[in-house]
Amino acid sequence: MTRLKALIGLNMFCDIGSARLKKLLEFFGYPENILKAPYEKLTQVFGIGEVIARNITSLKEEDIDKECVQAQKGNIRIMTIDDGDYPENLKHIPDPPIVLYVKGALEAEDKFSVGIVGSRRASFYGLSCAEKFAADLAHCGMTIVSGLARGIDSSSHKGALKAGGRTIAVIGSGFNYLYPAENKELADEISRSGAVISEFPMDAKPLPQNFPCRNRIISGLSLGVLVVEAARNSGALITADCALEQGREVFALPGKIDSQNSCGTNALIKQGAKLVSCADEILEEFNLPVTKNVNKEEIKETNSGNRACLSDSESLLYNLISGEPVLLDEIAEKSSFGISEISAILLKLQMRRLIRQIPGKQFVRTDA
Repeated sequence: MTRLKALIGLNMFCDIGSARLKKLLEFFGYPENILKAPYEKLTQVFGIGEVIARNITSLKEEDIDKECVQAQKGNIRIMTIDDGDYPENLKHIPDPPIVLYVKGALEAEDKFSVGIVGSRRASFYGLSCAEKFAADLAHCGMTIVSGLARGIDSSSHKGALKAGGRTIAVIGSGFNYLYPAENKELADEISRSGAVISEFPMDAKPLPQNFPCRNRIISGLSLGVLVVEAARNSGALITADCALEQGREVFALPGKIDSQNSCGTNALIKQGAKLVSCADEILEEFNLPVTKNVNKEEIKETNSGNRACLSDSESLLYNLISGEPVLLDEIAEKSSFGISEISAILLKLQMRRLIRQIPGKQFVRTDA
């Protein structure tokens, strides 16, 4: 059995999680060994009780094969944290998903992501603001992450798509039970220019306990989370809590003081969330330049203007990059800067759309 198959099998029992998996790997070394282990050995691992041990020993390879076939038929890729294109931001949260089911494509540029969440029963004000913020941020090169739910989530995805930007939908079920069902067409559209992802097996139903797990992925993928509209006990506030635990920024849109849908967002602002009124304020918080997405025909003209504004250090690094992929280590060898300084400069060049990062920490010019 391959490492990938073993991890898929272990993930099919959602009560294992990354913390227990780490304990199992410390004990057995490899995922394949966990599935071969006898019941008595499994129960010796701290945190692995009788129920989980029985589940692991009862898992059959044909069940894993069936899961893989279902995913393949749905054009869904299953990736692990070992893969080079596993989302960079997500790797560093306390409990990253064991595996990710991905329909569409995750790109290196998705590390510049903002989560937008809010009420399912949103007002017209909330829906229009969510769509506008998503469109404006997407137009500036940010990927929009949300949860494909009704209301704010759906408007956020649609705003990014209308702006011609990238958006990622994180679902709280398996792909065979996409929820809500009326958003299937939206999910298909997202997967054509972004990605729909889940950590749950194909046949996992949209159970209430799945959504807090889903919310930690939304915040984990993002540099920060914007809460547009949320009632006092809204699930969107769970996403905000996850963001804070993960060291992400939290932004909130103020609402009317007599609106139930604004109780949560107004409370967040009282607790220290940054009040925002436009997309530029979010970009400024990350110290990112406001640059607009352009079509391929416009890139060379835009880049010419951007190059004229480069500092000496930015020009030096830009000139080390060509149309052929260049490794970060190669750039470091050819310059006198430290890695942290190089990374900061490369980030600015990426946000100006002069270069782009591809898997393997490699960089190429956008106009080559």
